[in-house]
Amino acid sequence: MASSIAVAAASPCSTSICSHRSPYSQSSLPQTWKMGTVRVRNLVCAVNKGAEEAFKKTIEVDRLIDTLRDASPNELPKLVAENVLAFNEGFWIRVAARTETCKSEDDKAWIWKITFVKNDFGHKDYEELAATLMSTVDRLVHKTNVLEKIESATDVLKSILKPVVDEEEEIPWPPRDPEALNRVKQELIQREQEGYLDEGFLSEVNAQLRQAKEDGDKPGLVAMLQKVLQLYASHVLSKRSYAKKGNEILKTEQFLESLIKAPESEWNVLLMNGLTVAKGEITPEEFYAVIKKRTERVLIRTEGGSYQQRVLTEYLKGIQSRAEEIVQALQGNPQ
Repeated sequence: MASSIAVAAASPCSTSICSHRSPYSQSSLPQTWKMGTVRVRNLVCAVNKGAEEAFKKTIEVDRLIDTLRDASPNELPKLVAENVLAFNEGFWIRVAARTETCKSEDDKAWIWKITFVKNDFGHKDYEELAATLMSTVDRLVHKTNVLEKIESATDVLKSILKPVVDEEEEIPWPPRDPEALNRVKQELIQREQEGYLDEGFLSEVNAQLRQAKEDGDKPGLVAMLQKVLQLYASHVLSKRSYAKKGNEILKTEQFLESLIKAPESEWNVLLMNGLTVAKGEITPEEFYAVIKKRTERVLIRTEGGSYQQRVLTEYLKGIQSRAEEIVQALQGNPQ
């Protein structure tokens, strides 16, 4: 028994680290091990430091995105100017990544069901924010060119109205040139893409419209300014579609969007062809419900009390009012 214990104690297969013998024994192992350990430690530290720096950078970018998200239309250009160097490739990749994490169009509205109740204001989704920022950055870059003439809201409105102004500097209604309204629309879209159709522009249009109504001697100008606001609302509301849910086509949403895009002169025909009171398949109640839902989305995505919010909601109200008139007329119950 004692001899077997002695043999076991002397055995080279002992599990004791201290008694283990190998070619890398006391003379060579410690130095090699130490050198390897230093390299590993340096590598781990470098990796950890890189990850930490990347994480800090992501936090900074997220803070900037959140600040821009919460900014009002009037505050946004100033914030863009102050942080213009931050709009690099990494910034846009992060915006795209945050967009992809949203599960639906309404999720992209910054979980508005929570934030709207807590803060009493709406939020733009990531896609809309990115488009707005790109437009603002592009405009800022153009404005840094000293040769560029910075146009006022009045100048922008004049350029939009130019196709319908006659030789005597008057605006006849309807325009004498059938294609004039199309040119007005194209100019408006171009100006919107350049970022000029902001709150200042909408304020100018409303101010001139109010003055023209008070003067009472320029019906053509009144009609044209109202048309400018309609074209603006149609263009902005048409940029976002809710007519598809996965592979399903939502017919009522699609019907509303066809009216949003159409000229006002075509509304009557579209409504009679689409509503069940005439030739269509959509009940008035379904149509009113989808208008209400779209109005709620506008209220969420625009600044409370802004001209933009007012113009977009009034446009939707105009569509509903026209639908109500059609329904009442066809049911033989006019008010």
